[in-house]
Amino acid sequence: MNTTPLKHGAGTGQPLRWSDNRWLQLVVGIVCMIATANIQYAWTLFVPEIQGKFGWERASIQIAFTIFVLVQTWLAPIEGYFIDKFGPRMIVAFGAIFIGAAWVINSQATTLLGFYVGAAIGGIGVGSIYATCINNALKWFPDRRGLAVGLTAGGYGAGSAATILPIAAMIESSGFQQAFLFFGLLQGSLAFAAAWFLRAPKGVEVHASSKVNQSRRDYTLGEALRTKLFWLMLLMFTCVVTGGMMAVAQLGVIAQDLGVKNFKVDLYFVTMAALPLALMLDRIMNGISRPMFGWVSDHIGREKTMVIAFTLEGLGIIALGYFGHNPWAFLILSGVVFLAWGEVYSLFSALAGDAFGTKHIGKIYGVLYCAKGIGALFVPIGNLMMEATGTWSTVLYTVAGLDLFAAFLAIVALRPMLKAHVADTKLPPPEPPRSPMNGLATAG
Repeated sequence: MNTTPLKHGAGTGQPLRWSDNRWLQLVVGIVCMIATANIQYAWTLFVPEIQGKFGWERASIQIAFTIFVLVQTWLAPIEGYFIDKFGPRMIVAFGAIFIGAAWVINSQATTLLGFYVGAAIGGIGVGSIYATCINNALKWFPDRRGLAVGLTAGGYGAGSAATILPIAAMIESSGFQQAFLFFGLLQGSLAFAAAWFLRAPKGVEVHASSKVNQSRRDYTLGEALRTKLFWLMLLMFTCVVTGGMMAVAQLGVIAQDLGVKNFKVDLYFVTMAALPLALMLDRIMNGISRPMFGWVSDHIGREKTMVIAFTLEGLGIIALGYFGHNPWAFLILSGVVFLAWGEVYSLFSALAGDAFGTKHIGKIYGVLYCAKGIGALFVPIGNLMMEATGTWSTVLYTVAGLDLFAAFLAIVALRPMLKAHVADTKLPPPEPPRSPMNGLATAG
């Protein structure tokens, strides 16, 4: 791969600063994502406890999760505007305050409205941090977009792996309210401290990749929205993210209904319940999948990688619905589902940068990221489908069909459309019409 970074200050007589190192910027972004992850990924641990204390229906409690995701995703275009205006440092610091406040509110809430307010505030905080860190990775690494955004998104996907067991232990020993308070303050403080090390690239140039189709110009948000390619990407993103969102929010509930939640798994050196172990393994697999599939897509292309990943997820979900009553199958197959789902956030963000450039990527990917909010609308619907049919299999088979449909679109629609789109950007701009004065000037 042809990569020759031109560092800030090179050839200008200005000393190079330690913050000019793009790999350091990547690491800081990952730290911010790790500190943010539990608001989404640990939620499933709290739902049964909230229901047990207050007696509310699970569907009503899960509305909080839907509100969180909708706010997180549907405000992303606005957050993209503020990222361009104020830079990554201020936006991440702002988000850190909000993620801490969200869990503090949850720790004191005694009504459904209180949890809904906490979810909305948490959505603003997570959306600000997530959008900023992904945006920064895309701008610093035009030559390795898949890997860079995969590692960054992997911090969000795997960030809760190290804290799942401590949170579960604190919930059991001190109650879910104390767990909300302690980890909210801890995570908010960590993200706030890391924010001050972030900055956007200035004067940094890296040759574009020669292995994937990449646009040769920057699109505005309006121009991107006028392309068929953007809407195809939004449709595919929505199809795939729906299944993953369902698994994230409902895994604890599914485990309880399948009768495997409290099954004790003997790993020789430690024995633990199936659900916390599954959650820990799933976070690890989720985190691994994002840089792994991102790196693969840098070499074989985004479209081919999508076919592989989306097909694997669809088959994994079908198998989970069929074999999920077996505790060992539940552990293994839930890991497969998260391995094949986590990459969606690295592939579509990298694809957006490839197709539309990075000058306005904050706004463009912000709109594309709204697919996650659309998928979240199906989380409470999943509970209703399960209650109506008496089985989770109906829900799981439905979302598996969406995954396989997206895999089909990746090869038959996305690949030729992206190739034609990139070819158009390589065409020379049309020459301006010649006026009589231009002709006289040339002749003279």
